[in-house]
Amino acid sequence: MLPPLPTLARHALDRGHTPAATYAILARRTREPLPAARAVCLALDIPHAETTRRLDDCYDALLAVPRPGAEADTGELLEALGVFDIPKTPTPTDQGVIDLFLTAVDAMGGIRAGHQHGLARWFTTGNLTAAYLSLAAAHPRPAVGDPARYWTALVCAGELLAAEPGTDPRIKYALVGCRARAAQAARP
Repeated sequence: MLPPLPTLARHALDRGHTPAATYAILARRTREPLPAARAVCLALDIPHAETTRRLDDCYDALLAVPRPGAEADTGELLEALGVFDIPKTPTPTDQGVIDLFLTAVDAMGGIRAGHQHGLARWFTTGNLTAAYLSLAAAHPRPAVGDPARYWTALVCAGELLAAEPGTDPRIKYALVGCRARAAQAARP
């Protein structure tokens, strides 16, 4: 008799398999994609309610009708969609930074779906450096964005991030650029 699927998933993850590869191993073995995906999430200590929500969101498209031989592709898609992202509880500073990011996104005047998806994943996993660098490299839409509000929000977020111990040096460089753009946007 096999151990429970979450135990098998933990073992595969402990041996260095990615969550996508772990899913593929379990899905091939069981031929049951939903329990395989659930096992990987639970092995990653993603809470049961969050696991259920994430799998409900992608069940019809990826797990309802499994394609034999496509387990590795399905695992990669699940990983790319953030199904296996381990949530990090934000600190009060993190939440303040995320709120400023959301202000900046609102001031953009529209955001591409892929960029929005990436930001949501970085917020979930606590990778605020990647989110900041991504937003600092973007620009508000010319006709509908609010450049002054956008760059001001990013300056404030960058200052909070730069004040944290062990800050990635790229934050400070991006902050310099955001300050310059904020000053330029403030000019009449």
